[in-house]
Amino acid sequence: MAELTRTEMTRTEMTLRDAVTRGIAQEMRRDESVVFLGEDVASAGGVFKATPGLLAEFGPRRVRDTPISEQAIVGAAAGAAMTGLRPIAEIMFSDFLAVCWDIVANQIAKTRYMTGGQVTFPLVIRTANGGGLRFGAQHSQSVENWAMAVPGLKVVAPSTAADAVGLLAAAVRDPDPVLFFEHKALYPVRFEVPDGELVDELGTAKIVREGRDCTILALAAMVPKALVAADELAASVGIDAMVVDVRSLVPLDTRTICEAVARTGMVVTVEENPRLCGWGAEVVSLLTEEIWADLDGPPIRITTPHVPLPSAAELEDATIPSATRIVEAVRKALT
Repeated sequence: MAELTRTEMTRTEMTLRDAVTRGIAQEMRRDESVVFLGEDVASAGGVFKATPGLLAEFGPRRVRDTPISEQAIVGAAAGAAMTGLRPIAEIMFSDFLAVCWDIVANQIAKTRYMTGGQVTFPLVIRTANGGGLRFGAQHSQSVENWAMAVPGLKVVAPSTAADAVGLLAAAVRDPDPVLFFEHKALYPVRFEVPDGELVDELGTAKIVREGRDCTILALAAMVPKALVAADELAASVGIDAMVVDVRSLVPLDTRTICEAVARTGMVVTVEENPRLCGWGAEVVSLLTEEIWADLDGPPIRITTPHVPLPSAAELEDATIPSATRIVEAVRKALT
């Protein structure tokens, strides 16, 4: 796994939303072909306040508010990418990708292949993803599995501020279209982030907690829940759980995942996607094909049920995977 490029070793505390701003600004300062567009991203600084100050620094030619039209946003970004720019487009809620999915799935994802590489799409579509904030069924979905199912798209979901900066930089510099999912519940969470330029590598998972008894694979907001569960398992029953932050679904870091699971013999996938056709199902399929002999028991999938997310607090909390559910599943399997 590639290490982050760090020009300085001092660290600054910031929220994940601040890290998104920093990542965009870093790449816009480095490359004048990077432009940014979306609904309320300029003068208002974004509905989630993840893009303040960009208009003041880079001006209205490179930071543009758009109409309330997802089709206009990604359509303009696609045209810009085809003609030499590196656009970053924001879709306010990931649910709204459904409005412009034809452009994303049938045009952006396929044109490089259909033209034999003559037309490329170096663009990033950022979007706020996931539940837990009482926005209801149409504004709370985790839809990274939608994107994972479309050939030609790369799919990234950071769980920390440092990853938000570094992976966003890697996405902007990539020659292919990248869907970049930022979990809404993580925006206000504070992290320490190395100062200086950060550039990570797409397609790399990260072991964020070592362990010997089981491997928990998680993504985005499920990563901190998995870490809480691992600490609880160690304290309550002495189970030592490894936690792997998947980070990138496409490309998928199959080597790190397979090696981590093979070391413990047991795997638990934790995802906010609905259970049917979630990313954990693909990972479990991979593991049973590649390292079946190293598994000591059946893989366990912890997911959101296959239902629209409720907006009532108690019901939403019961629907989305929790640290308690992870603890209960691991304890049941190992004790």
